[in-house]
Amino acid sequence: MALKVTLVKSPIGFEKSQGATARALGLTRIGRSVEVPDNASIQGMVFKIKHMVTVEQVEEAAK
Repeated sequence: MALKVTLVKSPIGFEKSQGATARALGLTRIGRSVEVPDNASIQGMVFKIKHMVTVEQVEEAAK
C-alpha cells in the first residue's frame, strides 16, 4: 500500500517544523500530490500536518 498525500493548505502561519515536515514529504505547493510508502514514520509526519493535507490510500502498481 501507498499513500497519496496532497497539500491543500499553506504551511505559512503554522509552526516552522510543520512547514519543514511538508517539504520533507515533497509537498512544495498547494495542490501538489506525492505518493509515499505507508509506514510508521510517514504516518507520523502526516499526523503532524493533518490539518494541511488530504490523504488517500492507493494500490501500488505491480512490477
